[in-house]
Amino acid sequence: MILKQFFCSIIIPIYNVELYLRDCLDSIVSQTYFDYEVICVNDGSTDNGLNILNEYVAKYPNIKVISQENKGLSVARNTGMIAAKGDYILFLDSDDWLENDALQIIHDNLTDEDLLCFNGRRFFEDGKQEVPDAGIREENLTGWAYYNKYALVPRKFHFVCVVLRVYRREYLLKNKLFFEEGIYHEDNLFTPFACYYAQTVRVIPDCLYIYRIREGSITQHNTTQNANYKRIIDTVTVSNILSDFFIPIQDIDKRQLYREIAGSYFKAYTPEIISLYGSENGRVTKIINWKNFQSVSIYPRHRRMYFLLRIHPFLFRLYFRLEKIIKMLVWFYKNADN
Repeated sequence: MILKQFFCSIIIPIYNVELYLRDCLDSIVSQTYFDYEVICVNDGSTDNGLNILNEYVAKYPNIKVISQENKGLSVARNTGMIAAKGDYILFLDSDDWLENDALQIIHDNLTDEDLLCFNGRRFFEDGKQEVPDAGIREENLTGWAYYNKYALVPRKFHFVCVVLRVYRREYLLKNKLFFEEGIYHEDNLFTPFACYYAQTVRVIPDCLYIYRIREGSITQHNTTQNANYKRIIDTVTVSNILSDFFIPIQDIDKRQLYREIAGSYFKAYTPEIISLYGSENGRVTKIINWKNFQSVSIYPRHRRMYFLLRIHPFLFRLYFRLEKIIKMLVWFYKNADN
């Protein structure tokens, strides 16, 4: 049974994207489904973005603008969520866009689920063409079953990205599902919680979201050393929050999440990271919750790495290098006859 009432709040955080903003907004106002509002959160832009927004506001009454000081993506999304009036919330980044029939397809597939999940594809500004990930169709899933089935399946457009779903606003507010402020990797924290609390999930194969890959995007890696180091710190912070919440829960299958958390902990200690930041990596050591680290190391490889890391980071680095050498030797051996 199709959901008769579907008023959608589209939340767009905006910061210095004047070159792409019209493409984003045009993809909304050209939708074939019209029962929606657009909440544009101008996060302290210093370019011509606000003037562009005002043009659209004057022309389209269902577009609203909230301006605030620059506080980052998470705060901008939270601002939009608080202001939203829709039955469902869709997050759209301001340099991306939707397919013209996206909202109509979403409406036609909703039956009051907490989450409706869809497909997307990446767009490269250099003209590179990419075949999107294979579409998925699933019904009658709980959020946690959905997470455990798909979270670690390799995809070009990563599972964790919040823009690949619409969220029932009532369930978000009831469970206080907001974005952690002041950190990178906010999607990595938000998505597991959103899946855990979702009682009903439907997945459709339709490709509805277009993700622009561009230099300078907030979602692309900042190349400065301080920004990259903050990403490492925030990775560990996200892992700590997830493990603090999920480890004490006894009645859910945590294997996928354990692997993801442990992988994030270990990522902060790769030889490349340690050699780049040297003694500064001690800060990472201090903020890691070692009890949680040991708890999530449920795979033999993780337990070996954990053991070596606790003895000395040098042994951990050595393990990584030997592992790479062994993999190369195995590859050469398997391909020797070709």
